[in-house]
Amino acid sequence: MPFPHLSIVIPMFNEEAVLPLLADRLRPLADAMVADGVCAAYEIVAVDDGSTDATPVLLQRLRRTWPEVRVLRLRANAGHQAAISAGLARARGDYVVTLDADLQDPPEVIREMLTIARTEGVDVVYGVRTDRTTDSGFKRWSARTFYRAQRALSSVDTPLDAGDYRLMSRATVEAVNALPEHHRVLRFVVPALGFPSATVGYRRAERAAGESKYPLARMLKLSVDSVTGFSLTPLRFATWLGLIGGLAALAILVFALGSRLAGHTLPGWTSTVVIVSAVGAVQLLALGILGEYVGRMYAAMQGRPTYFVAHDSLGEPEQAPQDRV
Repeated sequence: MPFPHLSIVIPMFNEEAVLPLLADRLRPLADAMVADGVCAAYEIVAVDDGSTDATPVLLQRLRRTWPEVRVLRLRANAGHQAAISAGLARARGDYVVTLDADLQDPPEVIREMLTIARTEGVDVVYGVRTDRTTDSGFKRWSARTFYRAQRALSSVDTPLDAGDYRLMSRATVEAVNALPEHHRVLRFVVPALGFPSATVGYRRAERAAGESKYPLARMLKLSVDSVTGFSLTPLRFATWLGLIGGLAALAILVFALGSRLAGHTLPGWTSTVVIVSAVGAVQLLALGILGEYVGRMYAAMQGRPTYFVAHDSLGEPEQAPQDRV
């Protein structure tokens, strides 16, 4: 099989019901892209995230009739984001698309993503859900709240309503693979790199078959990982509490002294109130200062580069100077 120009990474966990539908829909599209010259060759990296149903058996059967399929089986269920990371580490294509197996994100958009990446010269093309009427009202509300809160808490300019359906260049994939952090949330890791990007809108469909692998508990865990992985705001919360507490302690001091001078206090009340307020403010402020240092250490441990070099002219042949008129 020729070296793939395009890799499609698909994480799977107990997807026996939807897998045949996915193959019937994806293969004609991928083969058509090769026939039309959109890409020279492709590979399907199916990441079996420790499935306990017939998914592994179906994948092995699929490989016999579809040579472009690669099966990467994890020993245990590692989670959706970890499964995608495993696929990115093994993908070989110049461009890599991450796609869920449930067919809620239409595979037909891959062709448009690849075309935009080439014509506009961008490294990332995000799939943006412009129509989410198939989702429940609670799901739409929670998604909007989640993305807007994340953008407010962090400096990552994440496209709204963009999940894990995206196309990435080889440079982007290598940058993601080089990051040492373990609890990656790729829908925020990729935008944090700052590579040139574009978006493609699509209508989010209902799950073709099977059950959702993102219950409320897992969504909450993803939210916690996102906030703690991309924002130092929780650590700085104690700093702001300390500053506010210091101002409150100063106001209480003025009030306590005024009450004492007016003779409206009991013996010892003024000193007790002032000391307790001042000590509490100092403690919160000290915790905030420690939080700032911990935040800097955490950012250093994440190992996210501060820049990426796109081109260096060193080694290129020098151009002859043009004659001036």
